[in-house]
Amino acid sequence: MAGQLLEGKTVALKIKEQIKKEAAELKTKFGIQPKLVSVQLGENSASEIYIKSQEKTARDLGIDYELKKLDASVTQDEFIKAIELLNKDKSAHGIIVQMPLPQHIDAKLISRYISPLKDIEAVHPQNMGEIVFGKAKILPCTAAACMELLNSVPSIELYGKEAVIVGHSEIVGKPLALLLLDKFVTTTVCHIATGQRGTLPEFVKKAEILIVAVGKAGLVKGDWVKPGAIVIDVGINRVEGKIVGDVEFDKALEKAAYITPVPGGVGPLTVTILMRNVLEAFKQQQ
Repeated sequence: MAGQLLEGKTVALKIKEQIKKEAAELKTKFGIQPKLVSVQLGENSASEIYIKSQEKTARDLGIDYELKKLDASVTQDEFIKAIELLNKDKSAHGIIVQMPLPQHIDAKLISRYISPLKDIEAVHPQNMGEIVFGKAKILPCTAAACMELLNSVPSIELYGKEAVIVGHSEIVGKPLALLLLDKFVTTTVCHIATGQRGTLPEFVKKAEILIVAVGKAGLVKGDWVKPGAIVIDVGINRVEGKIVGDVEFDKALEKAAYITPVPGGVGPLTVTILMRNVLEAFKQQQ
């Protein structure tokens, strides 16, 4: 039997209803609307799509939205000063810096200058540390989206499962490993060195929960997937005019119990989680 689809849109709709209700209640209680400020350096077609999605979602849910555009030529010091001004701006409750940044800007350094209270992507070292201790209220959006998808299926019991994450980025793989460990999931993280040693198939074949976030089309072959596994494909790749994931979808669908489509799986949830983080940041600041 073919696996069932884990679609992000369905889960996102339920969370959006909660956000919209809470945003209205917070506005009534405090007399001000939660506000998200997005900072963009220069022009980038990929980030433009994400920005439009942010703005539309924010407006629909009762969250104010402002796009602050800076010239791509600004120096790193000038950029840091712009972030510090937003930190002091009481009307701005959440700050997101659009990626990618120009090469002369150190993205990891910039993340240290966003106020932890306004860091709605959980990229500040303090917020990352909260994840380690299992006390984080604001989580990296994509990692949180993966957890929401896993939690959306009542029949999935995470406790004691064996998970394999392919990809160890700061915004997906690493925080996701911590979130799964917090649920007592035995977690293995694979990366480029695993692939170079040729042992990636061995790890994937053992995974009851498989999460792939690399950005390489068809990296994980469908016949590697363990029968009855839960597969979450975070990858977004354009191949011959089509958007595909990191997992060979058609073959994996035949073996998995649940699998996310690409597009339509993790993607629709990430912006929704971002808005939920704005509300959490707003509440902490009030």
